[in-house]
Amino acid sequence: QVQLVESGGGLVQAGGSRRLSCVASGRIISIGTMGWYRQAPGKQRELVASITRPGRTTYADSAKGRFTISRDNAKNTVYLQMNSLKPEDTNIYYCNADISETGLRFRGYWGQGTQVTVSS
Repeated sequence: QVQLVESGGGLVQAGGSRRLSCVASGRIISIGTMGWYRQAPGKQRELVASITRPGRTTYADSAKGRFTISRDNAKNTVYLQMNSLKPEDTNIYYCNADISETGLRFRGYWGQGTQVTVSS
């Protein structure tokens, strides 16, 4: 059973920083793209940043210049360093990863989400 477990959420003041972590565990042969999404109440889940296994990154416009995604393939872990946080960054942040349990096909998995609250 593959699991993604996020950590690092919490309350932070505007202008502050927060580092999210997500660890994948279970029967894992390979992990492809990993990413962070966020979802505000009543809104659709949106991509914040993603990173391929070789390290190619993609960012939402709102994250460019402030957030940095990285990964440690040896630890099956993806990180999201968030700097210069704004109140509008308040959201539940979800980790996503394309994981192969058999070496043949990849399937997307989601973490349970971690709340980030930015106070003004």
